[in-house]
Amino acid sequence: MPKHGLILVNAYAPELYTRQVSRLKEELERRSAIMEVKRNNEFSANIKNSRTDIAFPYDFCVFLDKDKYISHMLEKAGVRLFNTARAVEICDDKMTTHIALADSGIPMPDTLPAPLCYDKTAKPDAAMLDAIERKLGYPVIVKAAFGSLGNGVFKADDRAELEYLCEQLKLQPHLFQKYISASHGKDMRVIVIGGKVIGGMIRRSDNGDFRSNIGLGGSAEASDVPQDIRSTAEKAASILRLDYCGIDFLLGDTPMLCEVNSNAYFDAFENATGINVAAKYAEHILSETGE
Repeated sequence: MPKHGLILVNAYAPELYTRQVSRLKEELERRSAIMEVKRNNEFSANIKNSRTDIAFPYDFCVFLDKDKYISHMLEKAGVRLFNTARAVEICDDKMTTHIALADSGIPMPDTLPAPLCYDKTAKPDAAMLDAIERKLGYPVIVKAAFGSLGNGVFKADDRAELEYLCEQLKLQPHLFQKYISASHGKDMRVIVIGGKVIGGMIRRSDNGDFRSNIGLGGSAEASDVPQDIRSTAEKAASILRLDYCGIDFLLGDTPMLCEVNSNAYFDAFENATGINVAAKYAEHILSETGE
């Protein structure tokens, strides 16, 4: 019997998602799956008569969203999610990702969680700024805990810039991280599917930005994945129980895991490497669902 699958995207997903969705749908249908694409404003899952209710008893859902409510409802109704609700939830919050991977032997930049602020009139505390300077030095990375495509990631070169960024971000979860100068404007993105690295690319900023994101004007080229990065990426994906992810590494004497993206875009990766990511992901999904 063919599998019935749902590709679920956010109600406000940008056009950048269009090709990703169509590629996944194409590769899954090529393997005889019956696929639907929906946005989460169609309420594919809800609570009705005090019970979890879903629109159709899908065999699986490719969850290209970060909405923890609908993901948990779909799972509670018995739908197999790629990635799971908990895995997406951990990766969505960058600080939670680092906490989950800490104490596992995975190299990561020194990281401090920003105190949560609930008073918009409050000012950044001098003692906190002193501690950040003492523990991380300058420049220091200031990063919103929720965000993608390089948005919400800033670099403070001195006390005035740090204080300004703390003021701007104080009402949202954020973190402070040691700046890795050797990786300025450059990093490595690897994609892991089914616990195995399928390839990697080097991303470089072409405009002097310390961030290397393609969406911010960076470029990419295929790269062999060194064994240390390969094993670290596979270990991280295993710890976080991810079926699919893109993992970014800062490059230096010791490559450091920077971020884990549970819904990583793969268009630029396919173009740079020639690897059919959608096909490999489709094969993994159908293998996991008993194809």
